[in-house]
Amino acid sequence: MREKKVAPSYAAVELEARGHRASHEFTKAADGARSAADIARDEGDSTGWWNMTFLQAENLLDAGDFAECTALARSLSEASLAAGSPQHRARALILMANSLRSEGLLEMATAAAASAVGLVDDDADMEIDVHARQALIAAFGESGKLEEAWEECLSLSERISDEMDDQLAGKAYWVIGNVAFLCDKVDEGLQYHELAAETFSPSRNLDVWAKFNKASAAMRLAAEVADAATLRCIERAELATDVVGGSEEEVLLLRLNRAHWNYLAGDAKAALELLDEIRGRADQLPSQIAGEIFLLMARAQADTGSKQAAKESLVEAADRFDKAGAHQRALQAREMLAPRTDSEQE
Repeated sequence: MREKKVAPSYAAVELEARGHRASHEFTKAADGARSAADIARDEGDSTGWWNMTFLQAENLLDAGDFAECTALARSLSEASLAAGSPQHRARALILMANSLRSEGLLEMATAAAASAVGLVDDDADMEIDVHARQALIAAFGESGKLEEAWEECLSLSERISDEMDDQLAGKAYWVIGNVAFLCDKVDEGLQYHELAAETFSPSRNLDVWAKFNKASAAMRLAAEVADAATLRCIERAELATDVVGGSEEEVLLLRLNRAHWNYLAGDAKAALELLDEIRGRADQLPSQIAGEIFLLMARAQADTGSKQAAKESLVEAADRFDKAGAHQRALQAREMLAPRTDSEQE
């Protein structure tokens, strides 16, 4: 596609799309980016077409339209391969991996992220490389492949330096801490998340601050660390999300964190009230997250004496984990189910 200066309408539509994104109106932003991409294509601007199609896919991901995001990211990856642009191809593969992971297609997400790692190795492309490693670590972690995830974390930690942008370093510490928690390295998880918290600033990027606190709370709760610091993470995430807004998925995850906190605090009834509300919208969440909802529900139901309901929730949790490709997590759910079944038969 030959390059030429595009019509002024391109800049206007792009500006409008980015304005919608800044306001968290992701569907409108995706529509605007698509219009800008169409203008760039018609005017022969391949760079503008690629950038706006990528922006469209990013907004589709944030809007929860994972299938369409994956399709666009795949087409961008193929276009970049044909054009001989490893930087663009790596960015497209990272986006595709994150979208596939949100769909619960963890094996495909792992493959896409692994393809992105190593495509660029120049210091100028460090940000792309770090994001690729983060995507691979996340896919490994959610798949239950914790040894592989931790090995990648050690590689990522070697990339962190004083010259690295604070936000990028914070995201690296964040993902390493996540995997440490998953590997039962709780002290290291807390250490890395504390390093991440020191680099993030609510005044610089409130959205990232909200997402980090939400995710950190979830990892702490999964490790059954229900201390004052965990509660602060939950409250910060809830407050920040009230200010900046959030997708329906993000709101549901906040409620899941609150339900988990209630459960660990000894109030299984309050946890079940929240979980009953969330469960009705579980199909709108990635299968991995839906599995966690039903697993927590089973624990709360068991504690309140609802043994049969707990059994049914464990079966549902295992099925959701299997659908996501998180087979180790599915096995854990079934191992919890087995003693209940045996005791009922005695």
